[in-house]
Amino acid sequence: MVWDGQCGFCRYWTTRWKKITKDGVEYRPYQEAASDFSDIGEQHFKEASRLIETDGTVYSGPRSAYRTFTYGSKWAFLDKWYARKKWFRSLSDKLYHWVAKNRGLMFRITKFMFGSDPDQVRPFWVIYLALVLFFVYSVFSF
Repeated sequence: MVWDGQCGFCRYWTTRWKKITKDGVEYRPYQEAASDFSDIGEQHFKEASRLIETDGTVYSGPRSAYRTFTYGSKWAFLDKWYARKKWFRSLSDKLYHWVAKNRGLMFRITKFMFGSDPDQVRPFWVIYLALVLFFVYSVFSF
């Protein structure tokens, strides 16, 4: 998996994926790996993550992310969905491109929801959701 080593959002989630895929996937920033793949222009690495499999097959964007999950994750079904379900592929592509354009915002949201240490994720989003549900229940219950 080749990703943008200067992107905090990318670094955070790459660290998480390493824990999920263990030794099944090698993760390298494009700033280090681009010279090993001269047939892929640096601009392509800047635009989206790339998963380059040992047989030379290259996956990019959301497919690269989902494909990593096929290497030892309970989330492997996402790769099949991306390949087979047009609505899921379309939604994933749109969401990926939006996130790519808003990495700074998404990094702040990630840290807010899960904590700033990707090695010790804290599910703060559960607390936030519980508070919102409690507030809604309090306001609308008779």
